[in-house]
Amino acid sequence: MSIIRRILLVVLAIIVAYPLFLAFRIWQQSRVDEVRRADAIVVLGAAQYDGEPSPVFEARLDQAEYLYSEDLAPRIVVTGGRQEGDRFSESEVGRDYLVTLGVPDEVILSEDEGSTTLESLTNVHDMAADNGIDTVLLVSDPLHSERIKAIATDLGFDEAYASWTSYTRLNRSRETKLNELLHEVAALAAYEVLGR
Repeated sequence: MSIIRRILLVVLAIIVAYPLFLAFRIWQQSRVDEVRRADAIVVLGAAQYDGEPSPVFEARLDQAEYLYSEDLAPRIVVTGGRQEGDRFSESEVGRDYLVTLGVPDEVILSEDEGSTTLESLTNVHDMAADNGIDTVLLVSDPLHSERIKAIATDLGFDEAYASWTSYTRLNRSRETKLNELLHEVAALAAYEVLGR
């Protein structure tokens, strides 16, 4: 076998193995709910509809309220900016929703500029030092957990844990979960290859 052929086989093996390795990491993390004490609960934003959280965002906010009610952190950070044409940012909607659940307004911090996971977590990290936040309990969907933990760790948080919303509540089909897994594999690969 020629050297060129061997190199091509090695490259092909890497191209196939790397996404499979990422998929395994994502799947494995999605099965571990890391409920721990932290300096802040950070809710990753999701769609909002003219001031009302989408079902996905509502589930994340409900999880954050539950974690706060269990005294796992003294504050909650809601993230997410405005999409084009929106009257409200995701973080505004998240704050308002949490207040209706009984979370005191003064314990809620807002990150309202981010339009991607990386932007939102970078902005949270930028505001962390001024707010005594060294450790975070990240709230999102199960399959999003590996990527948000990787980003938070790379940004320099002392500890980053993930506590996810239930797919049972969101009533996700297998096809939807598979599409989300493929999206997360692509997003994590892009972050690891380009984003760091």
